[in-house]
Amino acid sequence: MSGDTPYRTDLPPLRTRKKHSAQEVAGGGALPTSVFAAYRRAEEELARSAPRCGLRWQLLAAIGQVESGQARGGRVTEDGTTVTPILGPRLTGGAFAVVADTDGGAYDGDAVYDRAVGPMQFIPSTWARWGVDGNGDGRRDPNNVYDATLAAGHYLCADGRDLSDPADLDRAILGYNHSDAYLRTVKAWYAYYLTGHRVVPDASAALPDRPKPSRPQRPKTSQPKPSPLTPSHGRKPDPGPSGTPSTATASPSPGPSPKAGVPTEPRSPPVPVPAPTLTLPGGGVLPGAGSLTTGDG
Repeated sequence: MSGDTPYRTDLPPLRTRKKHSAQEVAGGGALPTSVFAAYRRAEEELARSAPRCGLRWQLLAAIGQVESGQARGGRVTEDGTTVTPILGPRLTGGAFAVVADTDGGAYDGDAVYDRAVGPMQFIPSTWARWGVDGNGDGRRDPNNVYDATLAAGHYLCADGRDLSDPADLDRAILGYNHSDAYLRTVKAWYAYYLTGHRVVPDASAALPDRPKPSRPQRPKTSQPKPSPLTPSHGRKPDPGPSGTPSTATASPSPGPSPKAGVPTEPRSPPVPVPAPTLTLPGGGVLPGAGSLTTGDG
């Protein structure tokens, strides 16, 4: 801002009869959740503090798109701070203005020349005048989308501008960057957002960091195989057909004989039962000849 710094020159995607064009879904024009919330909050605050200005959040969205691609697609933390700093080139002259260091490198990390900082690309000297706390954390941080957006709103509304007046609108945008090409690009995006918008999750939520690779685990089964070295249900596994402990399990099924290699439950031991005693006519008793047994077979 105010340093004639570079900006994004891509124009809005064409509107189609479909709900969203492929180019828009791919990222061009979509508004990340936190960035969109910052624009709306700034509009509400300026409606109270500078009602004559008539600032609309769509203008902030247009500038945010051109300056940083909506904070690089919403790469922000939960409080709205960019995950990594967004820095413009060193303002050493040539294609850009010459701006010697004004902040000791506090914001831009450069103690020789200034650089534009944050999602709304403030140079440190401009931030020193216009920086505000937009998210209520007690800090003024140009890397925070809430702080930077509200500061941009105050800057656009400066000098009693009425942004519904085309002349005042142009002056406000040119105050951000003294370039006719910049003015045309911002106004193209402004018109685009006035006709509709799409809100998407922040890039930090939609594209989380990849987890560290871990050792593959064997898939779990509904019936874990018993270990040959560990008794199962109080007994060792039955030997399989090769004579080694079998790890297969099966439920007993009725039939004349089990198949080879399929373990079966052992038969219950015979239980002695006293033989019945018969009573003869006339009161005589015929004692049993032995014992009867009951069992499973």
